[in-house]
Amino acid sequence: MAHQFHQKGREVGKKIQNFSSTRSFVLLPLTFFLIFGLVACGGKSPTVSQQNTEGSANQDNNLTFFDVTLEQADEVGRPIWKVRAKRAKYTKEKQIGQAESPYGELYQDGKVVYQIKADVADIEQNGKQLFLKGKIFATDPNNGVVLQGNELEWRPQEDLLIVRNQINGSHKQLQAVAQEARVKTREQRMEFSGGVVANSVDPQMQVITEHLIWKIKEEKLIGDRPIQIDRYKDNKISDRGKGNSAEVNLKTKIATIQQNAQLELLDPPVQIASNSMTWNMNAETVITNSPVRMFQRVENLTVTANQGEMKIPQKTVYLTGNVNAIGQRRQSLKSNSLTWYLDNKLVEAQGNIVYRQVDPPLNFRGETAVGNLQTENIVVKGGSSSGRVVTEIIPQEKANRQ
Repeated sequence: MAHQFHQKGREVGKKIQNFSSTRSFVLLPLTFFLIFGLVACGGKSPTVSQQNTEGSANQDNNLTFFDVTLEQADEVGRPIWKVRAKRAKYTKEKQIGQAESPYGELYQDGKVVYQIKADVADIEQNGKQLFLKGKIFATDPNNGVVLQGNELEWRPQEDLLIVRNQINGSHKQLQAVAQEARVKTREQRMEFSGGVVANSVDPQMQVITEHLIWKIKEEKLIGDRPIQIDRYKDNKISDRGKGNSAEVNLKTKIATIQQNAQLELLDPPVQIASNSMTWNMNAETVITNSPVRMFQRVENLTVTANQGEMKIPQKTVYLTGNVNAIGQRRQSLKSNSLTWYLDNKLVEAQGNIVYRQVDPPLNFRGETAVGNLQTENIVVKGGSSSGRVVTEIIPQEKANRQ
């Protein structure tokens, strides 16, 4: 390891002038070492320059430096950070440098990836990592992302920027709060963790989870933990999606919710549950290609099927494969496919129809059915081949046993 210290500018302040030139020469490099902990391992030595110093020769914990610059380069001489401060104060008890109005740049592959600034911050560097503590602002000049937090850690060899402690991230596309943000600058990938709440302007929605990945270039949000997605209209929640994981494409405005996926709609008042669903917020459609359950609260009507699609503005549901609709009085309608018009409470079913009601107990079989399941006003028709409807009247004793 090697240490290099460069001193520019005027002579030290009045209090230090009382000491001999030999003692001043030894004191300043030692002071810089204590303040910034400059250690170079596997790269070029850190460099500190300053223009003026004032302090006490007898009390090292009261030294103040003006116009301080901290610089670090990689093995080939490319900068990996530069931080400047109007004034930096060293206190022996903290073994750290407190900088006023620090600002600077973080570099990756010789290019600026983040600009940083603060009102006041404690600064540490060890040649491989840079630490700042205080009210920190970090801005990506390429995509406009701004991260605010109370701690910043830059690990250039890992291509990792960490901002911790009450994170507030802002961008034209997304606003987020969390406890920590981890940024991979080359991948343009950001991970929020700890009480994550992210708000999107277009589509107008809010995401709540414990861990959220934001692929900035791809305009995608990925949640790999239980997640809640609230969709807003006129600043009011209109729909709410939940699941164990989800991916939201901010460009296409399509959310794919996986594992215990649920969607609750306000208008019409319907709950949709499936293992996987695709929610198109722009087109206002919901598609499931796995077994689905839909519940209409007002009519107390539940419908299950192998797959389904709902067009929210039209308030229409299309279900296929082992469709089974059950009303509040246990009346049921089974079919191969079913179209459900929620607005006028009408169902149209096709294929292998079985309609059953409890009171009075009877069954109808046919090829098509249409009517209102809630009022038990159903018309069942036979197929084109036979043209007959099979009616089964169930004896009262048998009905009671069922």
